[in-house]
Amino acid sequence: MPKLEIHQFPCLSDNYGVLIRDAEADVTAAIDAPDAKAVAAALQDKGWRLTHILTTHHHGDHTAGNLPLKAETKCTIIGPRAEAAKVPGIDKQVGEGDTFAFGSHEVRVFDTPGHTAGHITYWLPADGVAFAGDTLFAIGCGRVIEGNAQMMWASLKKLMALPKETVVYCGHEYTQANARFALTVEPENAALQKRAKEVDQLRAAGKPTLPTNIGIELETNPFLRPHVPAIQQRLGMAGKPEWQIFGEIRERKNRS
Repeated sequence: MPKLEIHQFPCLSDNYGVLIRDAEADVTAAIDAPDAKAVAAALQDKGWRLTHILTTHHHGDHTAGNLPLKAETKCTIIGPRAEAAKVPGIDKQVGEGDTFAFGSHEVRVFDTPGHTAGHITYWLPADGVAFAGDTLFAIGCGRVIEGNAQMMWASLKKLMALPKETVVYCGHEYTQANARFALTVEPENAALQKRAKEVDQLRAAGKPTLPTNIGIELETNPFLRPHVPAIQQRLGMAGKPEWQIFGEIRERKNRS
C-alpha cells in the first residue's frame, strides 16, 4: 500500500489544517477547512490537487473554507451525519461504524460527540493515524459545548482504546496551556513534568507540539486519567464514577 503523505500547517490564530494524500490514486483531502486561503496556500506549496474535505464537526473555525474550496476545486465534502445540516457543502454523510476508501487507504469513522452533538473522528488503521478534531487535544480535550460529561467521556474512551502508537492530529495548538493546567491536577506525574518542559521548548522555538499519540496521552493527559488514585484524592472524588471525575476536571479547566 502506498504511504499516506501528511502535511500539517498552522492557520487562523491557533488552528491546524492538515492535508493527506495518496499519490498513487491522486487524491488529496483537507482534514477540516478552517480557512480557504490557508488551505489553498498549503496545497500550492505541496503541488497537490484537492479532491476531498473530511469535516470533523460544524464549527466555523473548521468549516469556513468548505464552500470557497469546493467552488474552486469541485472537491467532495464528507462530514458527520448527525450534524449534516450545519456542514456547508456536505456531499456524503458518515457516522459510527462507517468505512470508506481514500485511494487505497481505509478510513473508519467514530461518533465522538461532546464538543458538538455530532462530532466524528476519522481513523486510518493501516496508517496508524487518527484525526480527532476538537475531541482530543495534546494534554487536553475539547470544551463540552453541545453534549455532557458522560457523552464526552464515552467519546474519549473510544480514542483511548486505539493502539497506543496511533498518531493523533488535533484541531488546535493548545498544548502549552493544557500542560500548565494538567500539572495542577497531577503534579506528581513525572512523564507530564518532562513533557511540559518539552512543550515549552518546542513553543519557544516556534515549533508545533502536534501531532501526538495515544500512548503519550494515556500517560500525561489528565482528562484520560480519572482512574488514577492521586487525581481522585486531589479532587476529593475517590471511588466516584470515572465520567464524573472527568467532568470535574473539565469544569476546572473551564475556570482556569
